[in-house]
Amino acid sequence: MNLAVKLMREFKDRDNRHRLKGYRDKAELIRKRNLEAWDAQRLQSESLRLKKEAKSGTSLDELLIDAYALVCEAAKRTLGLRPYDVQIMAAIALHERFLIEQHTGEGKTLSAVMPAYLNALTSEGVHVLTFNNYLANRDAKWMGPIYHFLGLTVNAVQAGMSLSEKREAYAADITYVTAKEAGFDYLRDTIALDEVETVHRPFHYVIVDEADSLLLDEARVPLVIAGEPGSSGNDGIRFAAVARQLEQDEHYDFDEFKRNVYLNDAGSAKAESLLGCGNLYESHNSHLLISLNCALHAELLLKKDVDYIVRDGKIELIDEYTGRVAENRYLPDGLQAALSAKEGLQSKAGGKILGTITLQHFLSLYPKICGMTATAHVSAMEFEEIYALQVVQIPPNRPNIRIDHPHRIYTHIEAKLKAIVQEILSVHTTGRPILIGTSSVEESDMLAEALAVADVSYHVLNAKNDAKEAEIIAKAGEIGAVTVSTNMAGRGVDIRLGGGNPKQAEVVSKLGGLYVIGTHMHQSVRIDNQLRGRSGRQGDPGSSVFFVSLEDELMLRFGVDKEIRNLRQDEALGESVLHSKIAHIQRVIMGQNFHIRQELNCYSDMVEEQRRILSEERLGILKGATPMSPSEQRVRLYYIDKFWADHLAYVSYIRESIHLMSLTNRNPIDEFHMQIIQAYEQIPAKINRESANMLVKLGGSNDPAKWEKFGLKSPTSTWTYIINDQYMEYMQNPSSWGPGTIIAYWIRKMLRPAFGWSKF
Repeated sequence: MNLAVKLMREFKDRDNRHRLKGYRDKAELIRKRNLEAWDAQRLQSESLRLKKEAKSGTSLDELLIDAYALVCEAAKRTLGLRPYDVQIMAAIALHERFLIEQHTGEGKTLSAVMPAYLNALTSEGVHVLTFNNYLANRDAKWMGPIYHFLGLTVNAVQAGMSLSEKREAYAADITYVTAKEAGFDYLRDTIALDEVETVHRPFHYVIVDEADSLLLDEARVPLVIAGEPGSSGNDGIRFAAVARQLEQDEHYDFDEFKRNVYLNDAGSAKAESLLGCGNLYESHNSHLLISLNCALHAELLLKKDVDYIVRDGKIELIDEYTGRVAENRYLPDGLQAALSAKEGLQSKAGGKILGTITLQHFLSLYPKICGMTATAHVSAMEFEEIYALQVVQIPPNRPNIRIDHPHRIYTHIEAKLKAIVQEILSVHTTGRPILIGTSSVEESDMLAEALAVADVSYHVLNAKNDAKEAEIIAKAGEIGAVTVSTNMAGRGVDIRLGGGNPKQAEVVSKLGGLYVIGTHMHQSVRIDNQLRGRSGRQGDPGSSVFFVSLEDELMLRFGVDKEIRNLRQDEALGESVLHSKIAHIQRVIMGQNFHIRQELNCYSDMVEEQRRILSEERLGILKGATPMSPSEQRVRLYYIDKFWADHLAYVSYIRESIHLMSLTNRNPIDEFHMQIIQAYEQIPAKINRESANMLVKLGGSNDPAKWEKFGLKSPTSTWTYIINDQYMEYMQNPSSWGPGTIIAYWIRKMLRPAFGWSKF
């Protein structure tokens, strides 16, 4: 290990220990504020006093001990829950705006109540962002009695709520909601033509659950609000047919890591012949080249039952980190159409995009942010670099006694599969429950077939039967249970030994607890750790092991010696060097992904800065801060929205074709910035010109009927969706950092203060 890195790690570990000691001391003070003798009225009067203090300007830090003591007593009286010292320590760290790593089963939900209550005392509102709608509703109802007892309101936002229901939910002191739903509601607010149509109030304090998923894995996911989608036509079928007539090596090549596919000279000539278009690389043919690239990507790099499934005649994308169907998620228009054509399905065009924001940029709107997850430490550097969030590791209430065995490494996939089945058979005969984490729907189905042949009873949990998730997970810890799952079982679930039955739990504990088997390494160590963390909950016994083949995708991609692969033996390999090689591979990939995210932020940060400048002007008009008549207000809002939507369409076009700049030795990021800045600078003049023309037509009329007549109204219908932008990362082929990219880096450094974070 590099000496500097080692010294830095030792310094951070020492800093973490020192911070935890301070938290223990505070937790002890909170415990000493024994409120058992107080009646309910006195406790509620104390809560009212704290609220008055907070509103009068008293620092929340000064109120923390009294506030947390109140919550501890309220939790005991209303729910029968007595927070552990480590939960109180986690709660202190959350208030101090740290990202806490708290082990699975350690009670993050209750830990979050204390800082949520404290920060809600100012009546500015607190958002707790959960992993899904179910958890938002569950946690609000579960923790609700504590807040109600202390005189605060709590609510949960659910998809499909009416405008008035959402306004009421966001008006509560504490609101539980998914990040995506809160983001979509924000986008809807940004196109409202009347203040009564908005639901959010100014953002204040947010607690992000499963923070590594939202802040890293999905940080760059663009949330989109668009007009009604239309039909995309049949062009996709034409390009799919061309792509299928091209042969590997003869017509196209893959990049080093098989993330992208490129036409070679022979392939370009063949495509030009099939399309009858002349030179594909001339500017007037750029749309053809983009469509062909999309078709190649869909045909060769997107794999059915790995990247997506086809269900009920529709393409459903699979989230690579969770293994779940990515609800309401689509690829960029060209790629979505190409994938539909590949599967012989009709594609719907996305409709005109009216507004968009990445989760990273949405979360930056909160002045105070903190988060919690079971897996943060391995990505601590990235959290600090992007969000200025430091990670604090909270010790478990009970020591973790789970045994994590070394990887078992095999020369080829068939030997690995055979060994996995043998291991399952051996353990299953004892009655010990087993959870198997697979890499894809395809692999989970394949393993299930092998278990069926071996006459092992099992349950399968993957994106095809996600509706049964709760039912399957509830039984996964029972005696004799064998559960084959994708990454779905790796996050947001709690597997109880014995299925929650105390007598069964005792038997399962004696058998060694839940046995977790991983059939592959994930690109991120965090995802592997999520799977391991299903076992060993709250001091329970348990163990985990990962089976790896030298023919697995990651091992092939990073060039493990062919001599070793060619051994083709059935027994596991014993070379210790391979274990260090695997760890090295995961570190390299995490570093690569970090670099990709950093570089691609150069595309989205500039657009977001432009959006915020225009949005600030729009908000002033909407709230009446800028004196105008009602007709002037409506006209300016309408044209701000129109020209911003036009700008987004232009940005999307540039974004999809900008990678072609690298073919002419021009830096794509610099070209992108130059073109969108030039386009953005023309917007104010367009708004002023068209607004003036429309006001003349209206003749100063404030009659809404006349506004409608001239089309000054909101879209008749809108829909929200998520763009699965990860594929665009590879298609755009970001160039290595040259002088031009360094300029872009410094532009980002100058923009960071505008986002409210010291680092962004």
